[in-house]
Amino acid sequence: MKRNDAVGLAPFLLLAFAAAALGGWATKEAGAFYGSLVLPFWAPPAWLFGPVWTALYALMAVAAWLVWRDGKGLPRRKALTLFLAQLGLNALWSWLFFAWHLGGAAFFEVLLLTALVGSTIKAFHDVRRLAAFLLFPYLAWLLFASALALAAWRLNPALLGG
Repeated sequence: MKRNDAVGLAPFLLLAFAAAALGGWATKEAGAFYGSLVLPFWAPPAWLFGPVWTALYALMAVAAWLVWRDGKGLPRRKALTLFLAQLGLNALWSWLFFAWHLGGAAFFEVLLLTALVGSTIKAFHDVRRLAAFLLFPYLAWLLFASALALAAWRLNPALLGG
């Protein structure tokens, strides 16, 4: 990677991990809260979320950087606008679920987030195919997270506003 490439990538890494930090701020007590929930047998252990999200945020940043670097005009602007919107929804989810314990709102929000990521993938594909492919693990994780959020909400009505 050339120096100019690294300098261009840095703001996207900062942006992605700023969104992670904003969402993470809501999860200060997430481990204890997650541990108190009745969860389906297929729910991952709490320690897995940190490494998975770290990798996903890094992939998101690289994908957005590729679009910024290789795109032009309206397609690039549209793709990056969608990217910013999904980052905002991503950060909001942690607040809905972990800070405010709004299970239903968190479930419907993650469905909206998943659809927005699908739109972002399409827009990224129109600019740079590799950028779109880098978001597929994120989309897969969101589909899994949607199912987990629904299960947690339904299994914990007293804790998640059933």
